[in-house]
Amino acid sequence: MSNQVRPIIAGTTLTSPEATSRLAQHLADRLAPGDILCLDGDLGAGKTHFARSLIQHLQAAEGRVEDVPSPTFTLVQTYEAAGQEIWHADLYRLSDPQEVDELGLTDAFDTAICLVEWPDRLGDEMPDRALWLSLRMVPGQDDARALTISSARPDLWADRLSLVVPA
Repeated sequence: MSNQVRPIIAGTTLTSPEATSRLAQHLADRLAPGDILCLDGDLGAGKTHFARSLIQHLQAAEGRVEDVPSPTFTLVQTYEAAGQEIWHADLYRLSDPQEVDELGLTDAFDTAICLVEWPDRLGDEMPDRALWLSLRMVPGQDDARALTISSARPDLWADRLSLVVPA
């Protein structure tokens, strides 16, 4: 689960919000139901921007445009794109990992593409197959973010990521 060692698969610096969006779009095209992206980082690191870019890219492929607000207060927002369900969760306000069951998120882990902000709030509930994207602000570079990608199951992600970000 989430407390296991997560080997680093890749790392890079995203030099702008546009670079973050491009990465999200490239990764979106390689996702399938059952894929979980854990978006980790401080407030303002770009987690919601990444999720919004990914969701809007998948919708745009169908000619749809939909507002993608932060789910900070609703905790979960769901979307449809390419015949798939997408769950965008922001667990910042979650007070107990058991509340995730009430949201239906653990069931969605098996059937939908899940984007989870503040995944550490789940404790041991995060499946090993999740891909962790850790965004950190780069000192002295307002728009730049250091990105580290890891997973307890890098074998599930390495091939898909090789086309998206250098190792």
